[in-house]
Amino acid sequence: MDGNWFEFAAMQGLQARSAFYVIMVPLKFVPKFFKFDDESLPAPLRAQRTLNKARIPQISRYITENPEEYIMSSLCACVDGEVKFEPTNIPSNMGKLKISMDATVLINDGQHRRAAIEEAIKVTPYLGDETISVVIYADKGLKRSQQMFADLNMHAVRPAQSIKLLFNHRDEQTYITKSMIDRIPLFSDYTDFEKSSISHRSSKLFTFSSLHHATKELLNFKQSDISTDEKIKISTIFWQEVIQCMPDWLNLLEGNGSTFQLRQDYIHAHGIALQAIARVGNILLENHSDNWKSCLSQLMLIDWSRKNLALWGGRALVAGKINKSRNNLVLVTNHIQRTLGIPLNTESQRIEDIHIDAIQASRHAHIEERV
Repeated sequence: MDGNWFEFAAMQGLQARSAFYVIMVPLKFVPKFFKFDDESLPAPLRAQRTLNKARIPQISRYITENPEEYIMSSLCACVDGEVKFEPTNIPSNMGKLKISMDATVLINDGQHRRAAIEEAIKVTPYLGDETISVVIYADKGLKRSQQMFADLNMHAVRPAQSIKLLFNHRDEQTYITKSMIDRIPLFSDYTDFEKSSISHRSSKLFTFSSLHHATKELLNFKQSDISTDEKIKISTIFWQEVIQCMPDWLNLLEGNGSTFQLRQDYIHAHGIALQAIARVGNILLENHSDNWKSCLSQLMLIDWSRKNLALWGGRALVAGKINKSRNNLVLVTNHIQRTLGIPLNTESQRIEDIHIDAIQASRHAHIEERV
């Protein structure tokens, strides 16, 4: 800080024939220096979206719970006021950036990170001495600031759930699922680890995210002191038993049939079936630990064909397509439970009754139309 200026070591760059600067700012300085556009203003007068306050504690916890590993991408800000760049040597893109104390430094991208940094420093003060990179642009008015926000976010593509889970090495459940898949040839050969939906031309049958969510349901035990290694063992044994009850899966493993045909023709080739089977598996392991394998063998009695609309219409299929809503998941789980001889709880029975009533009402309406 020098007189009426804030000073930063900076690197100058050039984009769209205009200079911009990259500076390093201590985290404790971020909340004071960078302002957030007043969210009480109507959208046409703001330079960024309103804060989603639910995201702030999530990001803050990520920082404070991973002080040795956290990583944050650069903030992007506009300076509405006087800016001077003094190169160290001429010509040089390294030098000193001076920002007038009267200037307003407004965040264009990173407002949630800014708010989370403020909360994290309150919990872990020493983090305030660490730094974050900030890309600085000279302000060219509200219209340009809004366009910058649009440009920065226009081409942002959220990674698929499968690859986000796969790359998260801090999550115990991710480690369990990966370890389980490695131990089961069908899963290791036919699981797509990058995409959360499978294209028609894909040679894969399962997605990592669907197996992850299903295995999480399976291991949702009341007892919480089960070791990670034991969870891997339990889930591996369970899914191996499930595979033995799925002739179509076994045929695929032996080189017969195609993944495309399975997805086209059968409910069991979709994530809703995996999750429903896992829910029933959790009940079996919790309440029928002595004979869960013999109970599970009744899976072979289920007609998984999508052509069986009397069974799957409205239960797993809506307008001919797989529906993964909460109620549909419960309905698929209900059918598996009843096939295995497991009674439904009150809530599951309520949803089942609604489904049956809807089918009967539809049949009556159809009959009346024909009459």
